[in-house]
Amino acid sequence: MSGLIGLFSCGSNEQSATSETNAAASETQSPAVGQSGVQDNISNPNVVQIAAGSKDHTTLVAAVKAASLVDALSNAGPFTVFAPTNAAFDKLPAGTVEGLLKPEKLEALTDILEYHVFVGVLQAESLKDGQKFNQVNLKDITISMQDGKPLINGKAHIIASIPASNGIIHVIDEVLLPGQ
Repeated sequence: MSGLIGLFSCGSNEQSATSETNAAASETQSPAVGQSGVQDNISNPNVVQIAAGSKDHTTLVAAVKAASLVDALSNAGPFTVFAPTNAAFDKLPAGTVEGLLKPEKLEALTDILEYHVFVGVLQAESLKDGQKFNQVNLKDITISMQDGKPLINGKAHIIASIPASNGIIHVIDEVLLPGQ
């Protein structure tokens, strides 16, 4: 990126050449990585960066990493991520999370995680009773209303909404399971 900045700066050609050389040198020294490896301390954080910075989402982040979804969720999106808290994962039967993190359960883990992601931005205040949204895993979630607030699949409450550079995170108090 510094090479691009150098090309478009108002400085001399020598500065541009130096910027290009420095960028090429740093690319040679570090291995190529996916979207999650892009270093950007200027832009607003994306959904993965926000979750990774939350002490209440360590289980979700570990699961996203285990399913190799970090790069996908670091892309431009936009995404709506329904992000269960650690306490939500704790409500699952004992051993469920540990079992899903095993390599042989990758397909089931991915299905569950993709059930928490919608392509597009769903604002909480725009959700209405009876709406269905097709998630990344191609299964629908259903919105109902309880005391004027959205409820996902009849059980998960949105307890906070956090805008991200590539969408929005709705922090929820339950894990959404396909088919339930």
